[in-house]
Amino acid sequence: MTPILIAVAYGLIVYWFSAWRTKSELDERSTPLADAKLKALTDRMADALGVERIIVHIYEIEPVNGLAAPDGRIFITRGFYNKYRAGDVSAEEMASVIAHELGHVALGHTRKRMVDFSGTNAMRMVLATVFNRFIPGIGVLIANFITTVLMARLSRDDEYEADAYASALLLKAGIGLEPQKSLFRKLERLVGMGGGAPAWLMSHPKSEDRIRAIEGNASKWKVAE
Repeated sequence: MTPILIAVAYGLIVYWFSAWRTKSELDERSTPLADAKLKALTDRMADALGVERIIVHIYEIEPVNGLAAPDGRIFITRGFYNKYRAGDVSAEEMASVIAHELGHVALGHTRKRMVDFSGTNAMRMVLATVFNRFIPGIGVLIANFITTVLMARLSRDDEYEADAYASALLLKAGIGLEPQKSLFRKLERLVGMGGGAPAWLMSHPKSEDRIRAIEGNASKWKVAE
């Protein structure tokens, strides 16, 4: 058990250090978002959630992305905001991104990621030890591959859950599901993603799969889209 406990402890330490470094980076390179049109939409979501307001920050980097920090703050990158200012993304589509990141926070995905990382790190060590007894040198590669696939699957599950949370919030706020779906239709072009990676190695589901899941939830909830 000692090697497994060491692997878990190592995973926790690495995660905490990463979270600390991420917080420092975000503190240094972000400012509160000040956009009247987006604030009107986040105020509607705040009303739907029963909170006073939703604070969003701009993270001063160019890649198109949104993120939920370990401390619960919500960020939109400058690159994403510039797409919105250029008219490539609507205010309602940006609101769907904010709702998605709120889902990660509300569902505790940051804490879950810490557990997942520590657990898969321990699994990697156990598998590498077992496989190396039979196929020395290659066992580590196999263990790394298996745990990489597992982490990708866990990440995709989190994305689907955050999408569903966002859908429910967008409906309750009267924004609807179409902006969420329309953003996914253009997401690969905005982000510049290629389609070469196998689906089971991707940390995020494919856009068409996410749209199908959103429509499936709408059908289950008997929502007129």
